[in-house]
Amino acid sequence: MPTSKRFNIKSAEILCVGTEILIGDIVNTNAAYISAQLALLGIPHYYQAAVGDNPKRLKDAISSALQRSDLLIMSGGLGPTYDDLTKETAAECMGRKLYLDERSLQRIKDIFAFRNRTMTQNNEKQAYIPEGSVIFDNNAGTAPGCAIEDEERGKIIIMLPGPPFEMKRMFAESVVPYLQQFTDVRFVSKNINIFGMGESAVESVLKELMMGAKNPTVAPYCGDGEVRLRVTASGTSDADCEALCDEMIAKIRETEVGNFIYGLDTTLAEAVVKAYREKGKTLAVAESCTGGLIAKRITDVSGSSEMFGYGAVTYANEAKNKLLGVRWETLEAYGAVSEQTAMEMAAGVRALSGADVGIATTGIAGPGGGTDTKPVGLVYMGVASEKGVRALKFNFNGDRDRVRILASGNALSLALNEIKV
Repeated sequence: MPTSKRFNIKSAEILCVGTEILIGDIVNTNAAYISAQLALLGIPHYYQAAVGDNPKRLKDAISSALQRSDLLIMSGGLGPTYDDLTKETAAECMGRKLYLDERSLQRIKDIFAFRNRTMTQNNEKQAYIPEGSVIFDNNAGTAPGCAIEDEERGKIIIMLPGPPFEMKRMFAESVVPYLQQFTDVRFVSKNINIFGMGESAVESVLKELMMGAKNPTVAPYCGDGEVRLRVTASGTSDADCEALCDEMIAKIRETEVGNFIYGLDTTLAEAVVKAYREKGKTLAVAESCTGGLIAKRITDVSGSSEMFGYGAVTYANEAKNKLLGVRWETLEAYGAVSEQTAMEMAAGVRALSGADVGIATTGIAGPGGGTDTKPVGLVYMGVASEKGVRALKFNFNGDRDRVRILASGNALSLALNEIKV
């Protein structure tokens, strides 16, 4: 492998290959992942692009990237079909020939044998590697990745498979150790997760701290009703960076913002699952307007079965009555979208499941169904626990999807706060 003395990576570029990206068949998540990893490695990254499976346009894109940047990271186009041309084109741009790497070929054969599948001849194409490359094993698929180094020009091309689960594993296992030799700087980022306090309010409280922060820096991000503060430190070791981040996080926790922090580098659903498991508590949900979204977010988390056993989607009034015991008198007097119905839903699902906490949502997600007294975006949430039964009223803005996302997030926050001491 080269050493940082021979290569000075001043800038990196990302090029994702595949016509399916250009026509919108898939979302290019690879570029976002690679960008984040380059930031953590302390490698400046100024350009990224996508190009289709066309040899001339691909060659032009590679050539242009190498004129601007010292490091080009490519994903996609390493497969066995005729239009997978990344290695061939990159090798040509770097003045290299391809050769059949016997070790890579054997690994591909072993994978097909393990899967009890017949390996077709075209799969051999994946084992052809540009001469002089550093080979990266693919422990999640068949196509190996590689790095071509041009010491004379001070250029490096790294080629990775297109499927995200293959690319991410290869990057973590092989590319990160490979690239670490080119930089003495380390970057560590930690994300502070905040719910219940808006971005402008967070910024107002922390403005002076954020503007004065140099190392680590503090940057706010918002989305789906949440705020995330990314704390990033640079240093000569991960331990030094961790310490700087922890010191800044401690300062932020001491402010008013600290009351709304639910975790670090996590999601709201993960925080709920973790808290309930640690306290030996169980949760059940009854959903109307959210249509099962709360249950989905919880069950997306590994280990949720230990604290979540019941979820009911009671969209119709009949379901609210038969399954949850919501009284017809309540539905007729106050309507399905009301604090009274929300409370009876929460109490009903708690009684039905035997859970420690019951959460319920009922509202108008839109675009139709709203009135002057009950507009689109109105959501009532019920919570039932040993502390009693109560309801909260929310008015959300946005389309149907956004109302449901915001409602599910606030319901998870309610569930989390309900078991806090």
